[in-house]
Amino acid sequence: MPSTYSTNYYIQLIANGEQSGTWGTTTNTNLGIVDRFKSFSTIAMTGTGDTITTSLTGVASDGHYLTLKLTDGGLGGASDLTIVPDSQKGVWIILNSSGYTVTVKQGSSGSTVAIADGKSAIVYSDGAGATNGAVVDLTSTLNALGTMATQEASSVAITGGSVTGITDLAVADGGTGASTGADAISNFGITSTIAELNILDGVTATTDELNYNDITTLGTSEASKVVTADANGDVIISEELKAKSYNETYSSVSSSSNTTTLDLETANMFETTLSENTTLAFSNPPTSGTSYSFTLKIVQDASASAFTVSYPASVKFQNGTTPTLTTSANAIDFLVFLTHDGGTTYFGFVAGRDMS
Repeated sequence: MPSTYSTNYYIQLIANGEQSGTWGTTTNTNLGIVDRFKSFSTIAMTGTGDTITTSLTGVASDGHYLTLKLTDGGLGGASDLTIVPDSQKGVWIILNSSGYTVTVKQGSSGSTVAIADGKSAIVYSDGAGATNGAVVDLTSTLNALGTMATQEASSVAITGGSVTGITDLAVADGGTGASTGADAISNFGITSTIAELNILDGVTATTDELNYNDITTLGTSEASKVVTADANGDVIISEELKAKSYNETYSSVSSSSNTTTLDLETANMFETTLSENTTLAFSNPPTSGTSYSFTLKIVQDASASAFTVSYPASVKFQNGTTPTLTTSANAIDFLVFLTHDGGTTYFGFVAGRDMS
């Protein structure tokens, strides 16, 4: 009985009594084929009749390797790699480094597997013949991993499921870098506490309403914005101001070393009770171009000492005449002053005399 060959890898099967004296050579060839099952080989793709071949004559060939690497042997574009013969059944791990997409096929109408450049696949052929022979991608059917799409090395997308074994993913990697909300807030550079942020839970404002706080310049009013003060506490109203009730700040001042200083930044209504002859001094008027007026209430002492009041040289009275104050005990006189040039000039008016 003559020798035969195995169905898939065409290992020569020596019949009883055959190959006397050459049995060792055939056996070594068979063992060489078997040895390739755990080895690796390269197929240089040319684009012309590239095949994965298992010999019909018991000769070791590239189809006996489990792992094959495809390289560029002169390809100019995508190419086919055919498993021959069309009766061949087998499994291969194929790494495509050819620079182009390679489609692995067997029969003319059977299924094929396209392997993109730089990718790999585990494929098997069913040996169904020249027409129906099919190649199937085993990589996509591995149940141990569930369903996993081919991922880019620099960008992995996970849909559904979960990832375990990762804690405190860094902010730079898309995480919070923390295991608690408070630590996450700190890592994001937010200085508000969780309690402060939770105040927003009770806010019913719309986006437009919250944007009322989006002020260009603090201290300057804007249409449809909140009113704010600048670093000095000043508020500049760009249009009319309509107040239900208007109030002015009152300040009581005293003479010291014959000088009574009125800090115009602190009030619009001042009162002083005379205790000595005194000279008035006005400080901190608004800058030039802003009109400012204030009222001064002057009260004589209870002893009718007739203390005198002198005014800064910048004060101008009607007809250049300094007003005469009432000198009786506890007498009250009211004066009003106005400036619009930063205090270079104050215009003085007698608003009321002897109001006691």
